[in-house]
Amino acid sequence: MTGLDLPAVPRVLIAEADPWSRDLLTQVLLSVRCDARLDVCADGQQALARLTDTPYDLIIADWELAGVDGLSLLRSVRQRRRNPVLPFILMSSRNDSASVREALPLAPTAYLTKPLNIDSLTQRLQDLLLDAGEQVSCEVPALAPGMTLKLYLERRRESADGAPLMTDVQVAVKRSLNPAGLDLKRLEDEIRTDPQVTAVLIAAANSAAQHHGSAVQTLAQALQRLGTGQSMNLILGLALKRSARLSDPLLADYAERYWGLSLHTAEYARTLARMLDLDQERCYCAGMLHRLGDLALLRCLQEWRQAGGELDEGEDVGEALAEFGAAYGSALRTRWRLPIELRELIAAVYQLGGGVYSREALVMNMAAQLARLTEHEGVEELAKSRTARLLKIGLPELIRLRRK
Repeated sequence: MTGLDLPAVPRVLIAEADPWSRDLLTQVLLSVRCDARLDVCADGQQALARLTDTPYDLIIADWELAGVDGLSLLRSVRQRRRNPVLPFILMSSRNDSASVREALPLAPTAYLTKPLNIDSLTQRLQDLLLDAGEQVSCEVPALAPGMTLKLYLERRRESADGAPLMTDVQVAVKRSLNPAGLDLKRLEDEIRTDPQVTAVLIAAANSAAQHHGSAVQTLAQALQRLGTGQSMNLILGLALKRSARLSDPLLADYAERYWGLSLHTAEYARTLARMLDLDQERCYCAGMLHRLGDLALLRCLQEWRQAGGELDEGEDVGEALAEFGAAYGSALRTRWRLPIELRELIAAVYQLGGGVYSREALVMNMAAQLARLTEHEGVEELAKSRTARLLKIGLPELIRLRRK
């Protein structure tokens, strides 16, 4: 495909088994051509079926697809002898010379090894989908006639992209790079206070493509399992999404408050866990993620405004948070398949159920109560609480915690 025969609106097929890699590829492609008509599938058989029914302008496929693999898919495309040749980007974790020699006779447009180099992929896509110097801009889709805010939020609950970014991830990645590559410990320190990044990396590390051994429940564990390249790609990919940051001052102010509550809860949880010789990082992550739903809702409210919806200066926002915040959080944690143990700690932030509680669940409940105290409130009543009694924490310890 050359600049002379580029389609007005390209149709692209992405075949990738891992949902987080699919999402990353989608965001990179839409950052190049926001108007592209995009189909995604999780295995080669689905891809073959789509190829039978739909003429595509570009295919991006992983070699390691279940059933019909990406190389077989490429072979099938080449056997159709289309003129001009259909561009086909083949991705693979295989970087040995034998694999490359096996693929070359089928003339892939590009053979990209995983973890992908996002800059290289972006350049390839620009060469394939844009004329020299061309840029494509897309308007935010308008709301459907008669759409109300409540109906919009109900529909978005199961498809929300999560929280807005609360840190500058490009700067975080840049500061974590050194001549030897990406320093994962430095990167963890840079991004650990961002709920969206924490949740996405933990979810990606527990996906079927990555899963082996016990579930990942902390940011450090996620970074180690994903490795430097995939971690960096996923983090940078988050910044490509629409409404990745909140530009609306009212909504950004709400987000700062909820983020601050998450930070305080996480810090109290880590300190309490350290005092009681429990898993500090797991408690910290649970505290960081407990307001994920409220933040995700604020991001959807910005998208509502960008699409032309009206929003009252405060009243609509407060009512939406009260009605949908918890539901958004629950939907995200379920859809992203965060480990059940981590979800139980997050639930303990809000209330303790019946029966026996783990000490970590009690820590989360106590941390949340501490974080919710105003600067004028003391800890005397908290010291008399059931949670304090079960943890065997008295007034002196709570006073010291408050002063830190």
